[in-house]
Amino acid sequence: MKLTSSAFEHESTIPEKYTCDGANINPPLEISEIPEGAVSLVLIMDDPDVPAQIREDQMFDHWVHFNIPISVTRIEEGSVIPGIAGSNTRGTPAYTGPCPPPQYQPSEHRYYFKLYALDIMLDLAEGATKKEVETAMEGHVLAQTELMGRYDRS
Repeated sequence: MKLTSSAFEHESTIPEKYTCDGANINPPLEISEIPEGAVSLVLIMDDPDVPAQIREDQMFDHWVHFNIPISVTRIEEGSVIPGIAGSNTRGTPAYTGPCPPPQYQPSEHRYYFKLYALDIMLDLAEGATKKEVETAMEGHVLAQTELMGRYDRS
């Protein structure tokens, strides 16, 4: 399974347009090579570089979306994805772009767009957290991939 973007390459800089300093909209994403037997997709975007002074777990969940139909092979920038929106760390069921606090080091953060193909639809309601989604998908992941981008506000 592959996840790519026409806006940035794996491990490169995420354009400002998709961050809190820009339009704060999701970047375009392309999904390919979904495995046979997949029933749904899960997309999670998180930042594991949050300073401990801000969040003890050093993680910020930017985007959680599940029960995405396997027919979805392209997510347009700034679009609403079919499926169910989970809650990000701010508690909203939406994308929130990269926004590393420049006063803390390192100021460059990594943002992981993680895509999972599942053999089930998840029995969760809108607003489910990343932890709830990850728990529900245990034992049902057929394939997974990720796309990582970087952003620095300093």
